[in-house]
Amino acid sequence: MSMAEEIIYPQPLKPGDKIAIVSPASIINPDYVGGAVDALSRQGWEPVVYPHALGSCGSYSGSIGDRLSDLQEALTNPEIRAVVCSRGGYGVVHLMESLSTIDLRKDAKWMIGFSDISALHALMASQGVASVHASMCKHLALHPDDMVSHSLYSILRGNRVQYRVGGHLLNRCGTANGRLVGGNMAVLGGLIGSQYDLFKRFGDDTILFIEDIAEPIYKIERILYQLRLSGVLSKLKGLIVGQFTEYKPDRNYADIYDMIADMVACYDYPVAFNFPVGHVDENLPLVESANYMLDVSGDVLLTEIRQ
Repeated sequence: MSMAEEIIYPQPLKPGDKIAIVSPASIINPDYVGGAVDALSRQGWEPVVYPHALGSCGSYSGSIGDRLSDLQEALTNPEIRAVVCSRGGYGVVHLMESLSTIDLRKDAKWMIGFSDISALHALMASQGVASVHASMCKHLALHPDDMVSHSLYSILRGNRVQYRVGGHLLNRCGTANGRLVGGNMAVLGGLIGSQYDLFKRFGDDTILFIEDIAEPIYKIERILYQLRLSGVLSKLKGLIVGQFTEYKPDRNYADIYDMIADMVACYDYPVAFNFPVGHVDENLPLVESANYMLDVSGDVLLTEIRQ
């Protein structure tokens, strides 16, 4: 995709529109899928659970062929207007080469998920299609009517969502406008140097958001150093540091935020720490590849800007 190429936003969902539920990675608890079906149905949409969404093949929901066929059909079926990934885990990387042959701009539809689904957001961004980094079936099943779920519903209906969250001692104040991209550090780090390298997608017009779970501090530092040495960190318009959960302090840093603050101390763009995005209940939906305004002052204001 040319950096100047216009981003395509999938059409807003209308009552009765079909939403595919697929499992491109790990096994999902069927109860969560059933709960998500109920939640989406109550919004007036028609969820379609794909053939291998509830399957099992080792730790995956199906063989590579099974998972690929579900996702290919969902992405090319004109009746499907959005694709909800049931969960993350591991396995999306198996599908990337085959999925890249699909013209995702021809009939753009919303891709929804996070964690391992960060790879699919990178795929969508590689063709200039906006997608939604958001919670999946478990959250929809357990919290169908909270602010996080209703923010997702609102985005799917074509609305722009603005978030205001509290400040953090490590925040660096300032304002920035740029294309918002990001997701899970370990997943996106594995795509560095490929055609799906999300960190370089919009060059020096990028507001980056990052999160991860159960990754040692030094491994996150190693990915950040790769971004620093390749010139990515210095060119950012802004940085949003989300939730890093289930990690242990090490002998160098007790808090992963301190390490990240040290990594970006030499740059002057705004940085927002402790933003509610990641493996937590309050995982605010974000439109990947969309233009956003980030304002870090006492609070943090994040506003999608669309013509």
